[in-house]
Amino acid sequence: MKQKETSLNTTEIKDLGSPYYGDDHEGFSMETPIREDAFALDDELKIELIQKHFKEIMLILGLDLNDDSLKGTPHRVAKMYVTEMFKGLDPKNMPVAKLFENKYNYKNMLVEKNISFHSVCEHHFVPIIGKAHVAYIPNGKVVGLSKLNRIVRYFAQRPQVQERMTVQILNMLKEALNTNDVAVIIEADHMCVAMRGVQDVTSSTVTADYSGKFLDMKTREEFIRMISLEKLGSN
Repeated sequence: MKQKETSLNTTEIKDLGSPYYGDDHEGFSMETPIREDAFALDDELKIELIQKHFKEIMLILGLDLNDDSLKGTPHRVAKMYVTEMFKGLDPKNMPVAKLFENKYNYKNMLVEKNISFHSVCEHHFVPIIGKAHVAYIPNGKVVGLSKLNRIVRYFAQRPQVQERMTVQILNMLKEALNTNDVAVIIEADHMCVAMRGVQDVTSSTVTADYSGKFLDMKTREEFIRMISLEKLGSN
């Protein structure tokens, strides 16, 4: 993926209307590539099978699984994959965004910034660590703030490409909030860049997607200014 210094200004943030795919990767689908039979196995069986195969990987690497520190690792990894890191693959874990009447008649932009997330690069299965900033303009109803965080983390908890994740979050927010006036910016560090290949630990990646009123430059710049504000009480 293309790496950028984290700088929230309109000249550096890439609109995903024309995504950059990177030098070594094919164009990707906006839907996570999941097989039709992905949920034919229950979670217990998935853990059992992943444990078996991860044990084989460790043995091939030459590790001694009789060691007290290693013998439980295949099961720990399998359980972590199914119940934590990749639980966003299963639609049953999709958050329900219940809408509430906008009793205060709030019609301006609402921003939830610095939503922390951990994901996994689908090309090398190493971590992506970042923050998401989302905004919407209410269309008659509002949503509980925690649901915005949950939607971000739902899409983060699967093997991902940052560009795809940005679009997926925007599309789900549009549907859940019943409005086209939505914006998403993601800033993330990719361990596939920091730990291997170029081994650059200083660069980060910024992606963005906008719809509705956020396609207007003035509204978009207001969003960017708001997420750039210092938190109250900070130095």
